[in-house]
Parts: sequence; structure tokens; C-alpha cells
Amino acid sequence: MKLMRFGVSLPEDLIRKFDRLIKRKRYSNRSEAIRDLIRRELVQEDVDSDRVVAGVLSLLYDHHKTAISEVLTAVQHDHHDSIISTTHVHLDHDNCLEVILLHGRAKDIKRFADSVISIKGVKHGGLHLTSTGEGSA
Repeated sequence: MKLMRFGVSLPEDLIRKFDRLIKRKRYSNRSEAIRDLIRRELVQEDVDSDRVVAGVLSLLYDHHKTAISEVLTAVQHDHHDSIISTTHVHLDHDNCLEVILLHGRAKDIKRFADSVISIKGVKHGGLHLTSTGEGSA
């Protein structure tokens, strides 16, 4: 891979804040931090489109809530084509953590995640999407 150089002019206060961020996140230099920011923005472009993405959906819920386990299982069966794997962990007497690995078109994955997070009894849910930047559905 050929590297190309370019110059960036920034206000002094912005570069100071950026340098603090670089130190806090332990980047080796400004170039690495800028490359990471660019990659993150390019992934976000894919996630906001109809490209194929991978995702991690995490759910925290109280398994004592009426039929929540059955509802979650039924919804997952309805979307089996997008689900790669599911892991279920008993955190304590009441709380379960479920992690669902997903793959498919961004809009379908987001729609699925929203439908699961909104199920009564889910205390918290979060979706993290990523993309290789290759291929569209």
C-alpha cells in the first residue's frame, strides 16, 4: 500500500484537544489517529446505506418478565437469516445478557435491532455495526 502525504491546517485549540485525544486513546501519532477517524467515517457511510454490514446487538433483560424469553426466541427465529450466533449469559438471579451477532443489509439489521430492543422487559439494548466497505446487497 502506497502512503500519500497531505497537510492539514487546524486552529491551535483544536489541535491541542486532538493531541489530548491521541494521548488518551494511545495512538502512536497524529497520522494513525486521522486514519482511524477517516475509516470510522467511511464505515458510517456504509452503515447509513443499504450495504451489507456485520453487527453486534447486546440486550440486558429481566428473565422473570412475562414470556420475554419466548418472545425473544420467536423474534430471532423470524430473522434467522440475519443471525450468525447468539450467546446468552445469566448475570445474576434476575438479569440476563444476550449478545447476537448479525450479518445482512444495514437497514434490515437496524430494523431487527429496534424491534428487539423495544420488547417489553428489555432493560437496555445497543447495536454496534461495522462494514468491510465491500459489496452491497
